[in-house]
Amino acid sequence: MAGEALGLVETRGLVGSIEAADAMVKAANVQLIGYEKIGGGYVTVMVRGDVGAVKAATDAGAEAAARVGEVVSVHVIPRPHADVESVLPVQEQSDDNALTIDIANGEEAN
Repeated sequence: MAGEALGLVETRGLVGSIEAADAMVKAANVQLIGYEKIGGGYVTVMVRGDVGAVKAATDAGAEAAARVGEVVSVHVIPRPHADVESVLPVQEQSDDNALTIDIANGEEAN
């Protein structure tokens, strides 16, 4: 994933974050890489892809999340430093290359 842009949409509440994630992957050719529950109801959803796709995805995600909840922050890092990889969630793909995340429990589901 080195060289790909990183897009983040932070919401207050789970519903907004799920809506953002859904809109982002539908709006552009990006990969949903994970989410982070910050505490206090804040959730950050992260996507990777080329800069244009990530920008389009975060715009769509923020707009969708704002319809059902509160958007706290939206940010795109065009070329994150390699050291940033160490703080991103690591998700494994199953044999059929489908990434399954159990959002309710904060764990992968297989």
